[in-house]
Amino acid sequence: MDWRINFSDKLKEFLKPNQFIFDAPMSEHTTFKIGGAADVLIFPASIEEVVKVLKLIDELKIPLTILGNGSNVLVRDKGIRGAVVKFNGEFSNIQRDNTKLIVGAGAKLKDVANFAADSGLTGMEFAVGIPGSIGGAVFMNAGAYGGEMKNIIARVRAVSRDGEIKSFDVDNLELGYRHSVFQTNGYAICEIELQLSNGNIEDIRRDMQDFTQRRESKQPLEYPSAGSTFKRPEGYFAGTLIDKTGLKGLRVGGAMVSTKHAGFVVNAGHATAADVLNLIDEVKRRVYEVHGVMLNPEVRIIGEQ
Repeated sequence: MDWRINFSDKLKEFLKPNQFIFDAPMSEHTTFKIGGAADVLIFPASIEEVVKVLKLIDELKIPLTILGNGSNVLVRDKGIRGAVVKFNGEFSNIQRDNTKLIVGAGAKLKDVANFAADSGLTGMEFAVGIPGSIGGAVFMNAGAYGGEMKNIIARVRAVSRDGEIKSFDVDNLELGYRHSVFQTNGYAICEIELQLSNGNIEDIRRDMQDFTQRRESKQPLEYPSAGSTFKRPEGYFAGTLIDKTGLKGLRVGGAMVSTKHAGFVVNAGHATAADVLNLIDEVKRRVYEVHGVMLNPEVRIIGEQ
C-alpha cells in the first residue's frame, strides 16, 4: 500500500486531517447505508482544493470516483478502489445575485429550495423532496413533479481530471432524462448557477408543502434507499409495472421491494449490495416476463464486483 503513504503525505500539504479518511466504509456515506470501504475518501472545501486533489490523483494515476450526497448510488460490497472525492457540507454555500443563485455542489437540494423560497424566487419548488446534493442533481438531471434541473441551470463550473477549471453553459450540458455530459466527460461539478424567477412567497411555500406531503405519503422514507430504483420506461411507470406484477414486498436477503411504492428497492435490514442487485435482476426478469417491458436501473452502481 505504498501509494497510500505517499498520497497521504501529499494531501497533508493542503488539506486538514479530517478532510480525508482511508478505508472509509461507504455504508456511512450513502443514503442506501450499503457498500464496502473506499481506499480513501476526500472532502474538499473549495474549488482550489478540488483542483489540487484532482491534479494529485491524476499525477499518481489513482482511480477516481466523484460522489455527491450519496443518494441515487449503490456501492458494491467490495467497496471502491482508489480515491472517492465527496462534495459535502463544506461545499454548500448559497449566494443570491438578483434572480440567480450561485450554489456549491455539496448543498442539499432541500436547502437550496428553501433558500430560494425565502428569497421569493420560484423554479426550485420541485426539488424540495429530492434527497441529494445539487451537484448530484445536475449530474443526473434530477426531476420531480413536472420540474427538472434542466429548466433552471444557467451555468456550471467544473474541474477536469487534470485540474482545469471550465465553465459549461446549459446548452453544452447535454441534459436529457436522468443524463448530463458529466456522466461521460469525467469533470467534477463544483458550482452551479441557477436562473430562477421572482414569485410570491406564499404560493411557493404552498407548492413546496404540497410536494412534501405527496412525497411523504407515497414514498418509503422510513427505510434507507437510493431513491427511485428504476428509470421510467417510455410509455409506462416502473412502479406501476412492478406493482401489477405483484412484486411489492418481494425480498432477497435484506433488500425489499417497498410495500408503499413498488418503484423503490429499500434496505429493510442489513442488506448487502449483492442482495439489492439480485433483487433488481429478479424484478427486471419478472416484469419483462409479464409485460414485455425491460426496466433499467436509475440508481448508479459503482465499486468493485
